[in-house]
Amino acid sequence: MSGYDAVVVGAGPNGLVAANCLLDAGWSVLVLEAQPTVGGAVRSDREVHPDFVHDTFSAFYPLAAVSPTIGGFGLEEHGLRWRHAPAVLGHYLPGTGWATLHRDREVTASRMDAQHAGDGAAWLDLCATWDRIGDQVVGALLAPFPPVRAGVGALARLRSVGGLDFVRTMLTPVADLGRLRFGGEGPRALLAGNAGHADIPLDAPGSGLMGLLMTMLGQTVGFPVPEGGAGELTQALARRVLALGGEIRCDAEVTSVVVRDGRAVAVEVDGGRDRIEARHAVVADVVASKLYGGLVAPEDLPARTVRAMRDFEMDPGTVKVDWALDGPVPWAEEPPYGVGTVHVADSVEQMSEALHQVSSQTVPAHPFLLAGQMTTTDPTRSPAGTESMWAYTHVPQQVRRDAGDGSIRGVWDADDRERFGDRVQDRMERIAPGFGDRVVARRVLGPRELEARDANLAGGGVNGGTSQLHQQLVFRPVAGWGRAETPVRGLYLGSASAHPGGGVHGAPGSNAARAAVAHRRVRRVLRVGRSGAGGGSTTHP
Repeated sequence: MSGYDAVVVGAGPNGLVAANCLLDAGWSVLVLEAQPTVGGAVRSDREVHPDFVHDTFSAFYPLAAVSPTIGGFGLEEHGLRWRHAPAVLGHYLPGTGWATLHRDREVTASRMDAQHAGDGAAWLDLCATWDRIGDQVVGALLAPFPPVRAGVGALARLRSVGGLDFVRTMLTPVADLGRLRFGGEGPRALLAGNAGHADIPLDAPGSGLMGLLMTMLGQTVGFPVPEGGAGELTQALARRVLALGGEIRCDAEVTSVVVRDGRAVAVEVDGGRDRIEARHAVVADVVASKLYGGLVAPEDLPARTVRAMRDFEMDPGTVKVDWALDGPVPWAEEPPYGVGTVHVADSVEQMSEALHQVSSQTVPAHPFLLAGQMTTTDPTRSPAGTESMWAYTHVPQQVRRDAGDGSIRGVWDADDRERFGDRVQDRMERIAPGFGDRVVARRVLGPRELEARDANLAGGGVNGGTSQLHQQLVFRPVAGWGRAETPVRGLYLGSASAHPGGGVHGAPGSNAARAAVAHRRVRRVLRVGRSGAGGGSTTHP
């Protein structure tokens, strides 16, 4: 049995962030990954077509761009290069045209004003408000809960942005927020579409904060992508781990966390064929339902934890369609700028209906799509004149009915996947006639395939659990927690199931590492204190 100061379970972005943080603190670290390669849900491949790079899961990373942890690693020294599309986001609205989010706020505002007089000024006013407090909001969201330092900073600036009126704005459902602030459909669609990245209903509290956060990030830092594919981000994190002396083992599935006297002391790999000691900490970049539903034996958990996890709720499943196109997307109306991210819904109301159908265990007839033009964003992704493209949408974890033609049964076998892939492609065809004629290869990944490629994506859920308010902050993953610490001493939850949840920002991993280092420091101080009280020689840490 070999040992390390810390064992990190899972080489997704959070696991790799945790490993880097622990190595920076001087710990010896081993990262264990069940898949053949690192990356978790931040990987890329050439499976669709050998000449095209497709991001297997996630693709755009505004939260990584503002993450103080990821930004502080100097990943550019480890090969990471960021690329941006000419415009951040586009949403085509029949009868209105393209709602466009450009990194130049004046360009965004002028487009809005041309579609509805006055909306440009309202947009610039919203941006000015975010300029004054946005960094504190982001800091509070990414810090361990409760966010003391960033919270104090936000309170200090609250009066300058309207005091309680701003708090009310943050709590307003995004459907109402857009309607109250803007007269045209474009700004409403941009805010609502960005809120739709999570599973919060557009008419529910929390959706306004999500929509405002993602939209303002797009306006201020854009939606960047790693040059060469999403996997280059996690490869850079992995290269930094190795450069600092850490170790990474792939094809090494952790099957249990060994607990002795209430403390995590080791992990077992591949059903017990190898046992690795963790002297100070085990950091689990593992979805909560699997950490507490298998890796840690029930008898090693308090009964209240086992009971609480029965209420843990995953976010909806996902179906993702990748296309290799032999030419640019044949938009019915060409966007004014090449857009990286595309939202597909005829209106905010149609978007809301599709998301409501998902929450009511119904497969949408007209799914809301999040799509990406990856070659437009990063020309290295496919040959010149072509487009590497994808679109994904949410589907229920459990399907009761299909609101479309009734052909989707919700078992997500090959037949279900391809039929639903056709439905997604038909949505693209409506706003880009001739889209299907450009397709030279297609791949449809359903909930089963996503989970098989990353066990954290249980049932195809990509956010480690629902983002709705009843499972956020102190309620994540269950009521009364809200931090990386777990009921097992020395075991830290460092996945998206921990606060602050999904998104590639590394906060769960960095929060877990920070907690482990802090607890180790306290134990050392207590040990030294006990030695001193005994009157003997001082014990050096």
